[in-house]
Amino acid sequence: MKLECNLPVIRLLVQKDWQLFQKQLAAYVLAAFVALTLLGLAKPWSFYLGSLLLIVILVAVACFAISTSLLVERKEQTLAFVMSLPVSPLDFTLAKLAGNLLTFGVPFVVILGGTLAVILGTPLPNGLVVLAVLVFGHVLLAYSASLAVAMHVESEGWNTFVMIASMVLINPFLMAIGQIEEIAGPTQGDVIVWSSAALMILGAQVLLSVVAIVFVAWRHGRRAAFY
Repeated sequence: MKLECNLPVIRLLVQKDWQLFQKQLAAYVLAAFVALTLLGLAKPWSFYLGSLLLIVILVAVACFAISTSLLVERKEQTLAFVMSLPVSPLDFTLAKLAGNLLTFGVPFVVILGGTLAVILGTPLPNGLVVLAVLVFGHVLLAYSASLAVAMHVESEGWNTFVMIASMVLINPFLMAIGQIEEIAGPTQGDVIVWSSAALMILGAQVLLSVVAIVFVAWRHGRRAAFY
């Protein structure tokens, strides 16, 4: 079966999502800058508070991108409007994936860049770069898994459970990598050390994230009808 995409319509649907949510996303980024300011003070209390706030914001951005674009849309039953457009299930799938990746990816990249800039430009140990990237990698993986489930499962309860569960696992993840001396040891120094363990974890995070997105695009895009 030949798969053809209506790129103009896909572009319009992606733009719709971005225009609807860009103000809220800007507010998240602004809140992230507040958290990064606390991190940059390089004081024990400000580092703890800034780190906690930054993680909360990252989780909120990930959940916001999925819930507003998919779960709320289903609840409000706006799919009928989309079906009235010259759009196929593949077009709809690609538009939803692209829209979600855009609304999550832009603040994610901005916050990641800001975090690395704060670590490298303040008295904080440069060795924290590896730990920070791994934390962002976990959020990316949790988001990708939640998005894949949200695209396949229409149950709001299950979607909410998966989003919360995947994000809550960040605490056990931090505890686990904190026990790996190759990763935890260099965080106190000014040398950025990409150990084999850190590279393996980061590689697995990126690979699994890509697999989740590609799988849902392939599986969902092959449907002959909408939800």
